Amino acid sequence: MTQSPSRETTDAYQSKDQNTLSLWRVLPVVVLLIGLITAFYMDLHHFLTFESLQDNRTSIMNWKQENYTVSTFAYVLAYGLATAISIPGAIWMTIAGGFMFGTIKGGLLVLFGATLGATIVFLAARYAFADFFHAKCGATIQKMEAGFKENAFCYLLVLRFVPLFPFWLVNLVPAFLSVPIRTFVISTFIGIMPGTFVYASLGSGLGHIIDQGGMPDIAAIWSPEILFPLIGLAFLALIPVIYRKYKKT
Repeated sequence: MTQSPSRETTDAYQSKDQNTLSLWRVLPVVVLLIGLITAFYMDLHHFLTFESLQDNRTSIMNWKQENYTVSTFAYVLAYGLATAISIPGAIWMTIAGGFMFGTIKGGLLVLFGATLGATIVFLAARYAFADFFHAKCGATIQKMEAGFKENAFCYLLVLRFVPLFPFWLVNLVPAFLSVPIRTFVISTFIGIMPGTFVYASLGSGLGHIIDQGGMPDIAAIWSPEILFPLIGLAFLALIPVIYRKYKKT
């Protein structure tokens, strides 16, 4: 007669399986962290500066003209990876997109690259930590989740339109609040559009700025001419939320 395994043995196997599952869950985040550490170790963030664009202006444009298709895909991929590992210098990458491809195409390439990178972070964080936060925070996170999910698209648009919080933080929080991936992707693509085209437009005139011996004003998005319309868009995005709350009263 075959003896069934003891309870201790069964629990040991279950514990081992849970540990293995935990390691697999954390793996995507570990890969992103390794990518960030590697980027800093290789000083890649030092290339995302005005001086780097200025010094390599001719080489960049020559490479783009000789390898137009490759440069297009390479730019989107590089932007996506830089966003995924949250390396500093995204503004200069956006300006570089406008410099290389012009305002419209450069802006569109940035939108695809940034949305791709943001989605990678979102999925990695959800896969690794969403269950952990729900288990630890319990009723608190469930209450936040219920309020946020009801108007997730509108809230995310506001957070994207007016960059009051770091881009990487806005990628993480929705992952812990069970926001649908479709809602996250669409709101990210639309929400970063105004700011993206502002900096892409700035990049399209970078050659003239360099020739004049000047430097682009990366704080332009905080000027009243740009900031007030962004605040207006954020307010419009909140109208459905206000309407729903008013209707419930």
